[in-house]
Amino acid sequence: MTDLLFYDKPVALNKIAHKDLRMKDVAGDFGFARATNSVILAAVEFSEAAKEYPIVFAKVGEGVVPVALLGVRDAENLFVADDGSWSARYIPAFVRRYPFVLAETGNTDQRVVCIDEGFPGFSRDEGEPLFVDDEPTPTLQQAMNFLEDYQTQYLRTEVFLKRLTALDLLVALNARVDLNDGQQFGLAGLLVVDEKKLLALDDAVALELFKSGELAWIYCHLMSLGCLSTMVDRIAAVTAGVDQEPVAPKPQSGKKKGKKT
Repeated sequence: MTDLLFYDKPVALNKIAHKDLRMKDVAGDFGFARATNSVILAAVEFSEAAKEYPIVFAKVGEGVVPVALLGVRDAENLFVADDGSWSARYIPAFVRRYPFVLAETGNTDQRVVCIDEGFPGFSRDEGEPLFVDDEPTPTLQQAMNFLEDYQTQYLRTEVFLKRLTALDLLVALNARVDLNDGQQFGLAGLLVVDEKKLLALDDAVALELFKSGELAWIYCHLMSLGCLSTMVDRIAAVTAGVDQEPVAPKPQSGKKKGKKT
């Protein structure tokens, strides 16, 4: 999994090369994520995401990342309907930021704003411009603010992940998905918090987790695992050729009361 998961033609945004670029309103079309079975989450999203997606941890290199499971089979997203609508109330910020993304530049810690030039909403003739007189328009500025907010929240998430690792709280997820037609799928390579280890923590460490808000994130993750059963229902509906009714998403600008991203 990478930051450029469903970006076909990612390029750095340039006010000269893209001075005439416009963005059409294609809100509600999430077809670009149709073949994506998981996306990275920022920990601040756990409370909302846990209501609809199983939240687990995946190994990436030497570290781990928290992900929302969108499907249990390769190239399967159970939340994107045939018409491209998203059939859940909460849409992960990783998805909402598309077609924009912050990408690393070489070996430095600096990041640049990139776009997916393959995004069908970009045009030279229609939509809102991204630049006017070499300056970002409100449309582009809003997208850039969202990216910065997401990056800030993910840096906080990385602190949380390092703590989980240091406390040795993560164990392999031993789960199997049994479908109505008899098919079985094992979920391999994923990690979850071991609640027994969590309860055995020293009181001072547990209090630190509580005061930092990280204990709440952990329990959101644990409760979210119950969403695996609802994914079986979604698979059964797809197998039977029954469209999931799209759920109108709540307005999500990236800036909410009490939380960001």
